[in-house]
Amino acid sequence: MAEQTSKQLPARGAQLTPGAPFHPRLGDLALDLAKEGRIGVCVALPSDASASYQLRPPGGGADWRARSDGSTLRPVPVPVTHVTPMKRDAVYDHRAQQAAVRVTVHYEDGGTCETMLVLTPGQVELYHLQLGQLIEARESARGHAR
Repeated sequence: MAEQTSKQLPARGAQLTPGAPFHPRLGDLALDLAKEGRIGVCVALPSDASASYQLRPPGGGADWRARSDGSTLRPVPVPVTHVTPMKRDAVYDHRAQQAAVRVTVHYEDGGTCETMLVLTPGQVELYHLQLGQLIEARESARGHAR
């Protein structure tokens, strides 16, 4: 099965800051910085007939226009549904005093991306205890199911 990637970029932060322009396609959601972060569906692209993007609130309502260069538009982040560990060895960097575990992030639109979960020594100890408790609970449940 081929891996599906997210159609829109996940957010790096919730800040409304200047950055690279976003050029949405028809039907894409876009956040408009010029409209105080208002989100709209792109219903018309800049063309010879129109010198701007036309956006409409997702639930309907009055359209508005955004600059054709995309300088005020940003992609709307796709919500994360869950994160799963990958079947790879964890790595501990003694100089940085942190562990790294490869994980897959799953998005609401079905997309995924691979990244690293970085843990401090205290977090590693905490998760060691918590995972041990989960393993014991699972074994106990198996014993009662027989």
